Amino acid sequence: MAILLLLWALATSAQNNYKILYSFKGQADGGGVFAGVALDAKGNLYGVTSGGGAYGSGTAFELIRSSSDHWNKTIIHNFCHPQECNDGSLPMDTPVLDSKGNLYDDSSAGIFQMTPGPHGWSFKLIHSYFGPEGRLPPENEPGIGDLLLDTAGNLYGTFGLGKNYNGAIAELSPGTYRWKEKNLYDFCLHPRNGVCLGGYLPGYRLAWDSAGNLYGVTLAGGVTRGGVAFQLEHTTHGWKEHVLLNFRPSGGYFPYAGPIVDQAGNVYGTTLQGGGGGGCGPTGCGTVYKLSKGKDGRWTETIPYNFPYYPKNGGGPAAPVTLDKAGNIYGTTSGGGDPTCSCGVVFKLTPGDGGKWTYQILHRFTGEDGWVPQAGLIFDNDYKHLYGTTTEGGPAGYGVVFEITP
Repeated sequence: MAILLLLWALATSAQNNYKILYSFKGQADGGGVFAGVALDAKGNLYGVTSGGGAYGSGTAFELIRSSSDHWNKTIIHNFCHPQECNDGSLPMDTPVLDSKGNLYDDSSAGIFQMTPGPHGWSFKLIHSYFGPEGRLPPENEPGIGDLLLDTAGNLYGTFGLGKNYNGAIAELSPGTYRWKEKNLYDFCLHPRNGVCLGGYLPGYRLAWDSAGNLYGVTLAGGVTRGGVAFQLEHTTHGWKEHVLLNFRPSGGYFPYAGPIVDQAGNVYGTTLQGGGGGGCGPTGCGTVYKLSKGKDGRWTETIPYNFPYYPKNGGGPAAPVTLDKAGNIYGTTSGGGDPTCSCGVVFKLTPGDGGKWTYQILHRFTGEDGWVPQAGLIFDNDYKHLYGTTTEGGPAGYGVVFEITP
């Protein structure tokens, strides 16, 4: 009995570290939060909903923390006005903020910039997906992918069409009159026997390392034709691709999020399937993977966690992971965790001796507090709290923004 009470107390303590900051109400308030949130220097949060708003096509919102620790939500843009729909609809990617507080994200129309001002936020489309250099997202891809911003204000992402229509990594740079697009790398220009060994159809957010190299994943191609994790090395002659990993069912399959890079240059990511875990079909419930570069220049994959049991431990991680200063990994799963709801979990992986990692569930979603998180977590400026979203669920059923204290 004492052991059961201790386990119950630990589980209750973990659940009490969870707090809903805002629950979306649908219709004019917005709903369907597939994207994560961005944090400004003052600790305020910004995000988008894929539906609802004044015209039913989505919103951009801000959450401002008051002195009493209450969060006030304001819609700063309603997408797709019936008379003027150039701004697009269905925003589903996590925004980024520059040092001036400008917000960047994408909708069905293209990449946009929002600028704060004394009379509200202004909206400007800076790159159209319908132009000669744009590309529309494939039907099975939820948006083009989160954008990456450098210190000079340039944007990077997977929005390039590519010379062979197989995708490209592109850069958007602000100019005097308009933003200029430049393709940095085109995928699958020289396939071998019909196979794109370097992958094709890049997706999701890219990541930097300290040397200025870019990292990402493709949705297809590679030796197994299941996509690859890649590095784009920034050389004096342009960008050179290195394949770091060919995704495969046994070691992780179907990446649904981009990677991150730690200070030592190790690369971390998730796969939605694979690994052989139980309860998710023949391929498994997904993995958290780590890629490390050896002294010989070769990259080695290890699996910090292979989701073994969907109903209890969660499974199907559909979001990138996050690291704290101690090297702990934080993330979410899109399902499992609660046998009744199967609504997903927030988890933590702690490194130990011999390359072993300890898995801990920080929160199990039950539906009323959120359902199916699909976006990455972010830390606050003091690394004390994590912020995230759920696509649906919450008191009103249309998704939440939450805070969790690990």
